[in-house]
Amino acid sequence: MVIAKPRSELFKDIVFEKEDTVYYRTYLAGDWVDSGEYLEVKTPIDLSTIAKVSKLSWDYVDKALDKVYRYGRWTVRDIPGWKRLEVLEKVAQKIEELKEDFIEILVLNAGKTRSQAAGEVIASIDRLRAAHLDARKIFGEYMPGDWDQTTIETEAIVRREPVGVVLAIVPFNYPLFDTVSKVVYSFVAGNAIVIKPPSADPLPVILFAKILEVSGFPQNAFAVLTIPGSESDRLVADERVGVISFTGSSETGRRVIEKAGIKQFVMELGGGDPAIVLSDADLGLAAERVAAGIYSYAGQRCDAIKLILVEEPVYEDFKNLLVKELSKVRVGDPREQSTTMGPLIDVKAVDEMMNAVEEAVKLGGVVLFGGKRLGPTYIEPTLIEFKDKEALKKSTLYRKEVFAPVAIITSFIDLDEAIQLANGRRYGLDAAIFGENVNKIRKLLRYLEVGAVYINDMPRHGVGYYPYGGRKNSGIGREGIGYSIEYVTAYKTIVYNFRGRGIWRYTL
Repeated sequence: MVIAKPRSELFKDIVFEKEDTVYYRTYLAGDWVDSGEYLEVKTPIDLSTIAKVSKLSWDYVDKALDKVYRYGRWTVRDIPGWKRLEVLEKVAQKIEELKEDFIEILVLNAGKTRSQAAGEVIASIDRLRAAHLDARKIFGEYMPGDWDQTTIETEAIVRREPVGVVLAIVPFNYPLFDTVSKVVYSFVAGNAIVIKPPSADPLPVILFAKILEVSGFPQNAFAVLTIPGSESDRLVADERVGVISFTGSSETGRRVIEKAGIKQFVMELGGGDPAIVLSDADLGLAAERVAAGIYSYAGQRCDAIKLILVEEPVYEDFKNLLVKELSKVRVGDPREQSTTMGPLIDVKAVDEMMNAVEEAVKLGGVVLFGGKRLGPTYIEPTLIEFKDKEALKKSTLYRKEVFAPVAIITSFIDLDEAIQLANGRRYGLDAAIFGENVNKIRKLLRYLEVGAVYINDMPRHGVGYYPYGGRKNSGIGREGIGYSIEYVTAYKTIVYNFRGRGIWRYTL
């Protein structure tokens, strides 16, 4: 039996064993709490229970929120900016020292391959060390008053201030990185943070909380609220929360907005990106990149490729190359070195994909590769061809984001047809274009209704060096280094009146 127990002595006070089960406490504004009730945490590798995490009642949540709101948000504001950056550097150093614990937990709890888990840990460290770039966006403006008759002999400064308390709602697919990212830009801006970790894989978030605690992060200014998503309505509606930073599905995002009331939001929601392959593209590069966009982390990425549109003259050649690339994928236990694609997060995710594939076939789609279930949480990466565009538009794979390694492919004759198909989905996160014709690329850039376009590469948000976020049902605002600051701060205008004091001598 496998259990998720970190090796480092640093974590010994947050985990305890009882009857061959590992229990995790959670962090509430200065205290590690064992509530006596627990959420079961299973590994997607074989669905066995690897840990139990303290489940919080509203009484615990309410007290933690009160402490963070009454005291923690002011504690953060009293820490000078340079000191906040110093704290985050210590956090980065500590994660670097303990990266093996984080890698092992991500493999076991999230089902990532070792290379994927290591990549997430490295990205988290890099994001912490890029915090100084966030700080640049906090600076305000000076406004002279002599540009309007009513404001003569006045001047103003417009500054950014922290909102107060940020609720960070973290997705299962990048539990460590997304937590780190949301904490970094919220804290740099001077906010306190409460974190709602993913129920499927909360363990990396809890380990990260310990790192924050020992690195000098103000203890009354953050908490990890281990409650099921189904019990989160009261939390998002709480008036002590000033900002909600949410990453997840469009459906859940809509519910959060409906329940939250008047707040500030930064929301990175559903996607499933189109890839457009032009006739002058490097087809080998395009096939390799598109394939990776389909199967990377088993398609459980908001920027995964789900719709492939290929210009007619190269359609057959590209299709064959893409199938060849997908055939190289080795599905299996992510702990095995030869595995390139591990499991989906749970049985329900595979069920959803299988139902969508079955529906697509009934609509006339042809499975070019994959489509087979290999176990409760394992499935082949899958490519489905549609010749009939109207049938394609009716499919769940086109209309919704199926969070799994599956994509649909079809050809197009002219750019307008490709644009219509790409924009016809309700999502607008990213798009990829493969080709060299600058006129065609420029037209696509103008008309694609997305937040980012990647030319000759698969969409990938990485550490957020380039901002990312969607249009339509794909989100509100932008995540990314420096760009998220706008959504966790508020403008304050301060006007000074110097009328009649002889400071200015205007010639009127």
